[in-house]
Amino acid sequence: MTNAIDALSERIFGALVGAAELCTVELGRELGLYTVLRDGPQTPGTLAKAAGIDERYAREWLEQQAAAGFLVVADGSFGLADGVAEVLLDEDGPAYAGAAGAFALGVALLTPRVIEAFRTGAGVPYSDYGHVRHGIAGFNRPMFTYLLTGEWLPAVPEIDARLRAQPGASVLDLGCGMGYSSVAMARAYPSITVRGVDLDEHSIAEARRIAAEAGVADRVSFMTGDAAETGGSYDLITVFEALHDMGDPVGVLRNARGLLTAGGSVLIADERVSDEFTAPAGEVERLQYAFSVLHCLPATRAEDPVVANGTVLRAPTLLAWAREAGYAESEVLGVENDFWRFYRLR
Repeated sequence: MTNAIDALSERIFGALVGAAELCTVELGRELGLYTVLRDGPQTPGTLAKAAGIDERYAREWLEQQAAAGFLVVADGSFGLADGVAEVLLDEDGPAYAGAAGAFALGVALLTPRVIEAFRTGAGVPYSDYGHVRHGIAGFNRPMFTYLLTGEWLPAVPEIDARLRAQPGASVLDLGCGMGYSSVAMARAYPSITVRGVDLDEHSIAEARRIAAEAGVADRVSFMTGDAAETGGSYDLITVFEALHDMGDPVGVLRNARGLLTAGGSVLIADERVSDEFTAPAGEVERLQYAFSVLHCLPATRAEDPVVANGTVLRAPTLLAWAREAGYAESEVLGVENDFWRFYRLR
């Protein structure tokens, strides 16, 4: 018993250290402190002047970051440790993980609302989770930039060939968020058009800006809308890490089936979790359950849902939804990813 108590105490303490340091990372990102440090080592005075912050706060943050190992110090100046620029600053880079701080801050700020939701059974609207919105987009952005069109779509040759060979092929990106997935597909397949749909107005506004900056706004459009009611005709419909958040997943899948052109497919990526509940679980599933308690379930409950699944969407559940929605074929794809499992419906 003593060993179990000691181990749990150490685990909780380690989690506290990590959570606190994530908040200081987000502070450094929001204030642009890492960006200033990228230009070269800084003293508290030079950092304060360049970033427009108070010098006493600058010194405390620099010392804390050095103590945490994010910075190195020499002769009174502080510089970025190896790897920090790639992990915390390069938002399009394959190693980027700077969005973790936004995630942590976002769920922490809304926890009092979630506590009340537990008491009443109500929800917390997705639109209220501002930092989480940016955390999701930032976390998924490198995967969309490097893996979506470099590995995931080519792993399904029929889909890849259709997008490359068919002039004017059309794609519907449901639950598109800030649009990084839509933009990545348009960049990789120059002849396609993409429509992104999401319930969150702020995300759609950001998506339009991102598409314009990427130079693909002529082929990528975005609209605020319900995935269960979207119209049109499409060769490919994608749902990336969004189906588990939808209040009527069977209705969404049924509607999507009716929008497919002959030979078209629905491609879904959602959480890679065990097919059955197990406890204790691995780190990824632990993370998914924590987000489900603090974000996904409350946000879905706010929609007056038919189903409130939460983050942990298991493969048998998704495949059952596909059968109920009327798909003749549904399969789990052999695409490897630490966080997501991939499905093709036809």
